[in-house]
Amino acid sequence: MDDTLARLPDAFSGKTVLVLGDVMLDRFVYGAVDRISPEAPVAVIAIERETTMLGGAGNVARNVAALGGKAVLAGLIGDDDAGRAVQALVEREPGLESALAVDPNRRTTEKTRYVAASHQMLRADREDRHPADPSLVLAAFEKALASADVVVLSDYAKGVLTPEVLAAAIAAARAAGKPVIVDPKSRDLSRYDGATVIKPNRREAAEATGVTGAGDEAAEAAGEAILSAAPNLSAALVTRGAAGMTLSRRGAAHVHLPASALEVFDVSGAGDTVAATLALSLAAGADLAAAARLANAAAGLVVGKLGTDVVTAGELKAVLTGAHGDPGQEKIAARERMLEIVAGWRARGLKVGFTNGCFDLLHPGHVSLLAQAKGACDRLVLGLNTDASVQRLKGPTRPVQKEDARAAVLASLSAVDLVTLFDEDTPLELITAIKPDVLVKGADYTVETVVGSDVVLANGGRVVLADLKAGQSTTALIARANTP
Repeated sequence: MDDTLARLPDAFSGKTVLVLGDVMLDRFVYGAVDRISPEAPVAVIAIERETTMLGGAGNVARNVAALGGKAVLAGLIGDDDAGRAVQALVEREPGLESALAVDPNRRTTEKTRYVAASHQMLRADREDRHPADPSLVLAAFEKALASADVVVLSDYAKGVLTPEVLAAAIAAARAAGKPVIVDPKSRDLSRYDGATVIKPNRREAAEATGVTGAGDEAAEAAGEAILSAAPNLSAALVTRGAAGMTLSRRGAAHVHLPASALEVFDVSGAGDTVAATLALSLAAGADLAAAARLANAAAGLVVGKLGTDVVTAGELKAVLTGAHGDPGQEKIAARERMLEIVAGWRARGLKVGFTNGCFDLLHPGHVSLLAQAKGACDRLVLGLNTDASVQRLKGPTRPVQKEDARAAVLASLSAVDLVTLFDEDTPLELITAIKPDVLVKGADYTVETVVGSDVVLANGGRVVLADLKAGQSTTALIARANTP
């Protein structure tokens, strides 16, 4: 990356992105299932906790704020509990400002996912998909437009971005000299004519143009078809997953950007990150090619993150300058952050495993145990005793390696998805907080003697006793090292 591109994230601060589109409340309901209803052959879920987050256009706004810009969120909510929850989330998020209009005749779009033992059992949607009142939508949009540097239209086909609203919003933004980025849902891309750049993924582009195929030639053909369908559209950026992105501009050669992720943990929310980065880059004065390159770098960073869907300007700049350091450090998290990541995994239906230990001198027995633990789950959290905890358990001469070094070594292993330190003598508090689906310890324990087994079993999880490699022990290693 050149120095000009690496300096772009510094210019995000002070830029305002007006996000207009379908705003949603994403609700996740977690519980345990241990019986079938006597009324019908369906599972009974005993609800334990709920979480909520901004979805749809709201997630684009969250990405803008995370990158250091200011996001103004425009759209419609109902006069209902879900609408009030959306407003509260916007007010709580730093860098977000509400331009939401309330339509008492329309319910707030709400998606509720019921999750048990890391499996999504059911999704229940509450929504009105009929066309919204354009006057309500446009009044809030036009009021916020003057202070915006760029506009994002986030279309989830829930009725807010009607043809009338799209035409008026694009015309108003163009008259004000504001670039317009569209994340489309409709197959009729002519609805978005006049925008600066449209950002479909490969599937959306194929559905809209009829051009299929995963290669560069197919991406170029899809880009040209999109520009033909919307003669006043400046560019199309087709996101292609593991194949990267293709930028098609009028009168210019196609630009193919290879995917930059070293390892993919989670693709959820990557499209919103791309839209937010494009918007802030254009607001900061970048041309479309530079903005696309920066958005591609941001996408590569966000899919390599654990259970989250935003990146910061600092993280993006570090990647661009090669100063991001050891990627394993992303796997080391304090308890609060760890719980956020685990919640993100569970929201996506992943099975969470847990094991723990001092791991003072890593040996083949440790590697085998961790491989078996990862084989029993989708994501493995490792609870690591702090130095003070190890000393209380093992004596004043231990640990041989300090906690930072032990955590770094463990985080470098592919079997380990997350490392978190605990200072207590046992990991019971940590296990109670995580409620893992799978708890793994060595076969020198019994299920009854594994700390936290009662918590896991009561929550519908299971305990796995991993086979041990004979003759492998940290204590034995230290003794041999000290033998003259």
